[in-house]
Amino acid sequence: MNERFVKHGTFVVERIYAATPERVYQAWADPIAKAKWFSKPEVFDFQVGGREYSRGGPPEGPVFTFDASYQELVPEQRIVYTYTLDSGDVRVSVSITTVELIKVEGGTKLIYTEQGAFFDGHDTPEIREHGTNIMLDTLGKVVEVEVGT
Repeated sequence: MNERFVKHGTFVVERIYAATPERVYQAWADPIAKAKWFSKPEVFDFQVGGREYSRGGPPEGPVFTFDASYQELVPEQRIVYTYTLDSGDVRVSVSITTVELIKVEGGTKLIYTEQGAFFDGHDTPEIREHGTNIMLDTLGKVVEVEVGT
C-alpha cells in the first residue's frame, strides 16, 4: 500500500484586467462565457448553494473531474466556492477558492486565493498555482478582447 499523506497549501494570484468588474464577474457567471477560458460545464448553477461540474482532459491523458459548490456570491465583487478535483477515479484535492474583484483605474484587479488539501502527491500547491496562472491569463485574454468588440 502506498503511503497516504496530505499537503496543505495556500497561494494567491493577482491580475489587473483592462475590463470592468461587471465584465470579469460575467465571465465567471455565464456558462458560455466561462467555457471560453475554463472547461465547459456539464452542470452550471451559479448561485449560492449551486453546483458547477465538468469532466475532461487531453485526448491521451487522464480525465479530470471538477466538482464545485458556490458558497458566496457578491455580484461584481466576490466569488467563493469549494471544489474537489479528481484524476480518473483518484481524488487529487479539495479546495476553497476566493475570487475578489476590485475596481481600479482602467479596469479590475482580481485577487485569486486558493487554500487546498492535496492528497498523496497526486498534485501540489505549486503545480496548481502554475495552472491557475495559465487559467487567469486566458481569462484576461477573453475579457480584454471582448472589451474591444
